[in-house]
Amino acid sequence: MTTAVIAGVGPGLGESVARKFAAGGCSVGLLARSDEYLDDLAADLPTETTAIATDLRDPADIATAFERIRETLGPVDILVNHASAASWTGLMDTSLDAFDRAYEVGPRADFLCAQAAVHDMLDEGGDGDGPGGTIIFTGATTSVRGREGAVGFSMAKFGSRGLAESMARELGPKGVHVAHVVIDGGILGPDVETDTPEQYLDPGAIAESYWHLVQQDRSAWTLELDLRPHVEEF
Repeated sequence: MTTAVIAGVGPGLGESVARKFAAGGCSVGLLARSDEYLDDLAADLPTETTAIATDLRDPADIATAFERIRETLGPVDILVNHASAASWTGLMDTSLDAFDRAYEVGPRADFLCAQAAVHDMLDEGGDGDGPGGTIIFTGATTSVRGREGAVGFSMAKFGSRGLAESMARELGPKGVHVAHVVIDGGILGPDVETDTPEQYLDPGAIAESYWHLVQQDRSAWTLELDLRPHVEEF
């Protein structure tokens, strides 16, 4: 069975991706800080699932989580780097701790999770004859256009996008599909109250796009997918 790891799961898009991949027949590894939420979600998924409370800022925590996933579910075939943590503040109102946290939970954790997962996707010689796999990065509007008043978030998302592009060129010839998804708009999560839902992206629809990336033929892989709601102002 294919094993997918979602790094950074919460109500909304992370949960929708987990549900979509489980519905597609994947066993699923769920990584996030909240173990109670993860346990409830894992119990509700239709396939074999391992939920691990993980501090994605901690390299040892990440290494332990991936070892547990291999022991319970098998080698990792799919990784979704979905975590982010940043205050929406400008230059003078952002503390060094907040800036560091944005980096540590964002591109640094993406890097560590990718290193842990890619071992399973490549053969020992790394020449492309291994099983292959897919790594998806969740990006945002600020991945391509810095946002005023969000220096930490913009820095982190730019960093993750650069990491994804570099990895795609390195790992693509070896059979690993790396894709970056720009979520260009707000997501209609469970905590969003609005009279104009059409102005938001539906998390279930985004998850369908993630699943499509996993299913793509190697002859036509997507490097970057740009998703946004259809609104008249666009």
